[in-house]
Amino acid sequence: MRIKGNAWLAAGLGAVVFLGSSGTEAAAAGEKALKAQKINGSIYVNVNELNKALGTSGTYNGASGTYTLSTGTIPQVVEKVSPSVVGIIGRPASSDTSSGGDRYNLAHGTGVIIKNNGWIVTNAHVIDGLDEVLVVTSDGKTYGITEQFSDPVSDLAVIKISANNLQPAVFTDSTAQLQVGEQVIAIGTPISFSLRNSATTGVVSGLNRGVNASYKLIQTDTAINPGNSGGPLVNLKGQVVGINTMKFSAVGIENMGFSIPADTVKYVINQFFKYGEVRRASLGVELEESWSAIVGLPTDDPLTVKEVASAEARQAHIAEGDELYSINGKRMTSIIDINELMKSFQPGQTVTLLIQSDGDIVERKLKLSKDDGSMLEAAMTEASGEPAE
Repeated sequence: MRIKGNAWLAAGLGAVVFLGSSGTEAAAAGEKALKAQKINGSIYVNVNELNKALGTSGTYNGASGTYTLSTGTIPQVVEKVSPSVVGIIGRPASSDTSSGGDRYNLAHGTGVIIKNNGWIVTNAHVIDGLDEVLVVTSDGKTYGITEQFSDPVSDLAVIKISANNLQPAVFTDSTAQLQVGEQVIAIGTPISFSLRNSATTGVVSGLNRGVNASYKLIQTDTAINPGNSGGPLVNLKGQVVGINTMKFSAVGIENMGFSIPADTVKYVINQFFKYGEVRRASLGVELEESWSAIVGLPTDDPLTVKEVASAEARQAHIAEGDELYSINGKRMTSIIDINELMKSFQPGQTVTLLIQSDGDIVERKLKLSKDDGSMLEAAMTEASGEPAE
C-alpha cells in the first residue's frame, strides 16, 4: 500500500512512523486528520487509528520489527463472510399441494449466522407465513428451524437451527462510521435458490433514510434482488453494516436498495435474547408529521398529536392537537426520529416533552408506556410514500 508522504512505513510498540512528511498540511477532501507526535523529525501515528481511518488491518512481527499493513479485497471479503451466510427456503402457508397444487410454489430468502450454536438473523418478511422451512448453510448442509422470533415492525427475525461450530458474522461496532460513497458488498440468494451466496458490489448511496420503515435505513446502489432479503451488506473489513430488507422497483428506477443498519439489528437481537420479544417504549400517542417532513423537505416543524392512546399520556395532560417539539431536549421532526430515540428507553421510564398546548409552550413529564407495535405501524402507514419491494 502506498502511504501519503511518499516515503516508507515502519512500526513498533503500537505506532506507525511516516518519514519525509512535515505533518503540517491541513486535511483535504478525502483525507482524515489523525493525532500525531513529531519525534526527531519523524511523525508517529497510532496504528489502530490509522487502520480505522483507512479501513485496513495489520500485524506486527516483533522478531523482524516489521508491520504488515493489509486491506481486504472484494474476493477476500466474500470468502471471509460467505460461511456466515445461509439460504432460507420454504412453502408459503397459503399454498396447497395436497390436491395436486404446484409443488414448486416456494419462497426463499437469506440469513446471517449470529451465534455458532445455530442462531441466525433474517428479515421478518422472509420467515412470516412460511411453512416447511429449510436452512442451507454455505457447505450445503440442510437444517430445519427449531425456534423462531419475528418482529415485523423492524422487519427482523431470529431463527435457530440444530447446528454447532458455525461461523458467526462480525457486525460493525457502529454504523455511525459509515460514509456515503464507501464500497460495500451484498451476499445473498437472488431470484433462484440455486444462486446461493451470490455477491454484488456497490457503494453506500445515503444514510439515515426514512422510507417505508420504522427505523432509519442505509441506501445502496448494490444490486439487491428478490431473495437477497435478510442477507448482509458488508464493508471491506468484512463486517456486516446492515441487513438487506427492500428495494424500490418500478420502471425508471434503478439501483435503489435499502438495508437495516447494524445498530438496529443488534438492538432487536439483544431484545429478543433478553426478553423473548422487543420491548418498545412508547409515548402513547399517535402523531402526524408535517407536510414538509412527509415530502422530505428540511424542516423544524413539530409533530401534531392526532390521538392520545395511553393512560400515561392522558395523565401527563397531553391532548389532541398538541404539537411536539422535543424529547429530553432533542428536537423531533419525524416519527422515525422518535423511534430511533425510543431505542434507548424502556417502558416505565420518564421523559420530558416540550410541546405547544393551547398556544403555550410547556414541558410535560411523561411515563413511557409499552408499544405493542400497533401505534408505530399505524404511524408509518400514515407517513409512507411509494411502495417498495
